[in-house]
Amino acid sequence: MSTSDANPARRAARGTGTAAQRSAEHRRRRTRTLAAGVVLYIVLVAVAAVFLLPYYLIARNGLSTPAEITSPEWTLFPAALQWGNIAELFTGAGSQMATGLRNSAVVAVLQTGGQLLVCSLAGYALARIPYRHADAVFYAIVATLMIPAAVTFVPTFVMVSSLGWVSSLRGLVVPMLFSGFTAFLFRQFFLNFPRELEDAARVDGLGYWGTYWRVVVPNSLQFFAAIGLITFIGSWNAFLWPLVIAQDSQAWTVQIVLSTYLTAQTIELQELFAAAMVSVAPLVLVFLFFQRYIVQGVTETGIKG
Repeated sequence: MSTSDANPARRAARGTGTAAQRSAEHRRRRTRTLAAGVVLYIVLVAVAAVFLLPYYLIARNGLSTPAEITSPEWTLFPAALQWGNIAELFTGAGSQMATGLRNSAVVAVLQTGGQLLVCSLAGYALARIPYRHADAVFYAIVATLMIPAAVTFVPTFVMVSSLGWVSSLRGLVVPMLFSGFTAFLFRQFFLNFPRELEDAARVDGLGYWGTYWRVVVPNSLQFFAAIGLITFIGSWNAFLWPLVIAQDSQAWTVQIVLSTYLTAQTIELQELFAAAMVSVAPLVLVFLFFQRYIVQGVTETGIKG
């Protein structure tokens, strides 16, 4: 065989070998990627199961009898679902669950709406309105974050009491309408807001208020939703301040009502778990609806990790 005939054959053999190697390497990469994906999903499922375990326990015990809750023999589900436990929360003698849910909803909505308005205005003013002492005001607000809440608790109660707001929605809502941390987050967000949009609003004759209300707010709804969700959850779960202020049972929030099922004299386990299931249901629904805004809103605060 001549050299001219042998060279093409060797080149073809090398080409075939190279193609086979590339194909094998591609299969190995696909196998590693698939294995990594399977491991990742297993880990995510395990983590999700850990986080969902408390909700399962609440639902399981809330629909069980007292004997099934305290039985040493554990069962995944009760023999018969006791839906009457939930009905008892609203129909039992002296039950305040409906009142608590209503008050919590009103307080949480008012606190969330008020805090979004007040803190966003404060944050926008600190970020955009030129003022000689703006930095000093900002640092003063940040300094309040280092003051423990217990330090201001008694003075705030004395002030609310002197105004006659004990056992009223005003006493529950008004002191929580401003948050230094929320104002800080809004200020950081507005610092990164596109100035071109505000400049265009100025050309159209809008002032600071018109620019804020007609340009900034409509283009910041996702961030507002994220902060609003966090504020709503915190307001709904608040316990200590409503416990002190709501001295009349008609002003109790749902967290105070929950505490009545666990006292030094009585422990009503099935009603306690059922009440916890009812009280957490609105938060779960709100979170599922707004969850996509949380990560996006936090990443837009301007805080660098």
